[in-house]
Amino acid sequence: QVSLRESGGGSVQAGGSLTLSCVASGGSISDACVAWFRQAPGGEREWVARLQTATGTTYYHASVKGRFSISRGSAKNIVDLQANSLQPEDTAMYICAASRRIYCAGVRAAGDFDSWGQGTQVTVSS
Repeated sequence: QVSLRESGGGSVQAGGSLTLSCVASGGSISDACVAWFRQAPGGEREWVARLQTATGTTYYHASVKGRFSISRGSAKNIVDLQANSLQPEDTAMYICAASRRIYCAGVRAAGDFDSWGQGTQVTVSS
């Protein structure tokens, strides 16, 4: 099974930007659904963005639509999340997940994903 590891988190002021990266190893994500989730302390884990790596089709949660962008990174085993216009409510642990399913349709809940990273912290101050 593919292993995932995130990087790129940090602390920024409101209005700032961060680029998060998810690096896959031990398996291919070229025909998979790769997603970014986030979870604040005491909050529920919610999906932020999903990417069908086979087609490039993307999906975004309404809370980040127009501000975040998910895409393939500089290598075939990398998926990035570009987070712009960050706000304090975006503060959370950001976690990468992957499903062996080729298409993201029907792949939405945390239980639908096969592999998970450990997360990278994003903190946004006002």
